Amino acid sequence: VAEVNNSKFGLQAGVYTNNWNRAHYAFDNIEAGGVCINSTPSVRIDSQAYGGVKDSGLGREGIKYAIEDYTELRVMVMKDAGKI
Repeated sequence: VAEVNNSKFGLQAGVYTNNWNRAHYAFDNIEAGGVCINSTPSVRIDSQAYGGVKDSGLGREGIKYAIEDYTELRVMVMKDAGKI
């Protein structure tokens, strides 16, 4: 974990283990945008957030984040709306 975190990048990491506690330790302590347990770090599902930390990028990709990027949050305030 220390060697992985020594990198200036942090997109994704892959960890192979048959120990549930070690998997959680790796996830909790590796500085990366994603940690894949018993799989290669190239795994991606469109609905999941995808992005890195450190010098591996800014922000996240995925459906939720794309919608947020292409919409503008607005608010309407009405006084006495019940009288209309």
